Amino acid sequence: MAKWNPFRRKDKTPDEPAPQSGTPTSVDPPAPVAPPADAAPAAETPAPAEPAPAETKMPAREPVPPAEKKGFFGKFKSALQKTVNVLNTDLRDIMKEGRLVDDEFLDELFAHLIKTDMGAGPANKIREDIKTGFRGRKLFMKDLVTTAQETIREIMKQQEAQVQMADSGPTVVMVVGVNGAGKTTSIAKLVHMFKEQGKSVILGAGDTFRAAAVEQLTIWAQRMGAEIITGKSGSDPASVAYKATEAAYKQGADVVIIDTAGRLQTQSNLMDELGRIHRIINKAANSCSEGSTAPHEVLLVLDATAGQNAISQARGFSEAANCTGIILAKLDGTAKGGVAIPIRQEFGLPVKFIGLGETPDAFAKFDVDTYVDALFDDIDQ
Repeated sequence: MAKWNPFRRKDKTPDEPAPQSGTPTSVDPPAPVAPPADAAPAAETPAPAEPAPAETKMPAREPVPPAEKKGFFGKFKSALQKTVNVLNTDLRDIMKEGRLVDDEFLDELFAHLIKTDMGAGPANKIREDIKTGFRGRKLFMKDLVTTAQETIREIMKQQEAQVQMADSGPTVVMVVGVNGAGKTTSIAKLVHMFKEQGKSVILGAGDTFRAAAVEQLTIWAQRMGAEIITGKSGSDPASVAYKATEAAYKQGADVVIIDTAGRLQTQSNLMDELGRIHRIINKAANSCSEGSTAPHEVLLVLDATAGQNAISQARGFSEAANCTGIILAKLDGTAKGGVAIPIRQEFGLPVKFIGLGETPDAFAKFDVDTYVDALFDDIDQ
């Protein structure tokens, strides 16, 4: 005790200025190590508690790299996480420490692959490629993943996803899809993308039979600084498409995006109307600029959570509206992320964009290699 009291008195003298940081003078000052460090570095050498500040900085730096990692690949991986979880669990269950490739294993593999809604065609192709390369041999996870990735890349091979822009005049984009697929949100994301590129955009609210759709699109247009052409409730959607196309040519806009009614693909009379709207848009473009043709893109919005039903949607719309590409919406909310594979295989329609959430920037160009890598990224090899 005799040694402790004198040592404490020496601490009090440098602490006289320190009361600014706290009122208690006898109990609190010894707790902060900072004042002694500033006053007498030499006296502090016996007290190795000083490294504590350096340790507190380390945790602050560690979260930074993961945050920065959220790039292009990170978006895909995040969107496909539910699908990856299904694949990871199922494939690990059947592979264990490797499996002999026989009929029983091939049937199990096929059953697990189609759970992702990649369809019987692609799943069977992967099974056949495994059978050809490894029949009668022991197959390990690394070989399975490599073979599956190569097969899917071959099926989905397509040019880089991008909107086909007009050589001159405005680029006309027609957007089709069933109600609830995410069509309005996808249009907002397209507007955001074009505005980020410095392009002027006009919208045509062609879903005239649904007041809520027009209101939603109007709100998005106001938020993002895009002009919108609307019609009276229940008016002819084709007339809105004509006016929007005409306005884009007259005002020299870069892009015009035309919404259409979210009709079901089974309603043939309404599907026929999509073909009519397509023709009306072309007529408007040609009347404004002789020889011009439009639309330049017809994008079909598919709900990834619909799984195999998205394939029947693609079949109906591609025939009626001459679709040129697909926006796969809600990819982040499903374990059926494999649905992009059979759509590409069956219809030859490229997936151009994927929706990754509700905000306008939750949108990415589709890239086959990134998609395939992300699909199998977390699977143990």
